Amino acid sequence: MVNEAENPLADSGANHGIYDSVTMGDDAWQMVEKKGNQFVVNGQPFYINGFNTYWLMVFAADQSTRGKVSEVFQQASQVGLTVCRTWAFNDGQWRALQKSPSDYDEEVFKALDFVVSEAKKYKIRLILSLTNNWDAYGGKAQYVKWGKNAGLNLTSDDDFFSHPTLRGYYKTNVKTVLNRINTITNITYKNDPTIFAWELMNEPRCTSDPSGDKLQSWIVEMAVYVKSIDAKHLVEIGLEGFYGPSAPDRAQFNPNSYATQVGTDFIRNHQVLGVDFASVHIYADSWISQTISDSHLQFTKSWMEAHIEDAENYLGMPVVFSEFGVSAKDTGYNSSFRDTLISTVYKSLLNSTKNGGSGAGSLLWQVFPEGADYMDDGYAIVLSKSPSTANIISLHSSRIGLFNSRCAWKCHWGCKKKNTLETFLYHNEL
Repeated sequence: MVNEAENPLADSGANHGIYDSVTMGDDAWQMVEKKGNQFVVNGQPFYINGFNTYWLMVFAADQSTRGKVSEVFQQASQVGLTVCRTWAFNDGQWRALQKSPSDYDEEVFKALDFVVSEAKKYKIRLILSLTNNWDAYGGKAQYVKWGKNAGLNLTSDDDFFSHPTLRGYYKTNVKTVLNRINTITNITYKNDPTIFAWELMNEPRCTSDPSGDKLQSWIVEMAVYVKSIDAKHLVEIGLEGFYGPSAPDRAQFNPNSYATQVGTDFIRNHQVLGVDFASVHIYADSWISQTISDSHLQFTKSWMEAHIEDAENYLGMPVVFSEFGVSAKDTGYNSSFRDTLISTVYKSLLNSTKNGGSGAGSLLWQVFPEGADYMDDGYAIVLSKSPSTANIISLHSSRIGLFNSRCAWKCHWGCKKKNTLETFLYHNEL
């Protein structure tokens, strides 16, 4: 998506003992891998509770706002969030990383270096997105502008997916980012375990081809291309999760009929070689109705259950609900509805996790530090000003921390801790 009270972080250690005990030291900071339909680190399960803060690189590029990057990581880590999704692109816009094809702003690249090195300090892993479907931060529209400037005959922004020159621009950018040597840590991005995964594109859509063939062809080429440069990191597409022509019986789960016409196809797209896990976004308030109602919660549950089921039955891979939230600008919004929505997402994931299912985690859209209100799209969560939300997040982090602990996993709940564990997981049911 791009389009008051006592600080709960000050003494939020109450829930932390469980997952602090499994926090990895530098010596154990290893790549996240995929084993079947689960993520693993060091052979242990790695269920994720994470968040989005897309503008970290741009903030890091300015000394006056760089501190906000550290702030958001620090606050996120205090409630046990372990993965952040952010933009590793800014194409041709203000403070661009890629000023034009193959031409980069070194100062902005150093800002991205800072984001990666700072994330590691707080033991937060990064999903780095490589371009945008939307105009914000450049994206496919900017690639098309570059193509037109070079004299290409282009008629639609969707030519980004099909024109060989534009595909070439994208691949050159991918190669540059993945081979970047971090000026702070001296680690090449493609070798850095701080990076959880590469995302091909934020919310790709190709409305000019509802059959889905054009986008499918692009995914096939780019997933394998990323893997050819970096076989170590996981790769995901960045999809919203809409069902397309290959699964007509699943279209009933789409939020509306338009969703089947945007050129994406959840099951088919994720069956591509080189794609390691599935991504799904959840925005009942922009897809169904901007007036808050219980139907948003019902949609969220059925949408999640359908995708977890498909990830298990058809894809054999983990699924991450990599954006979800509710806007404070919606009619009828209140913070208690937001807490209920977050709890609904977390509960659906726990139901999957306790059965060894494909529900691998979720990423809130979006966590902000204080003082960045001018960037707020309505979805910003400032943890220090939202004690009830911070507590829900912290509790969920504690619960999945139990699943991630070596002891709990290896003994398959057979040890004396089992009753304590069950009580903790389901007491005060979300």
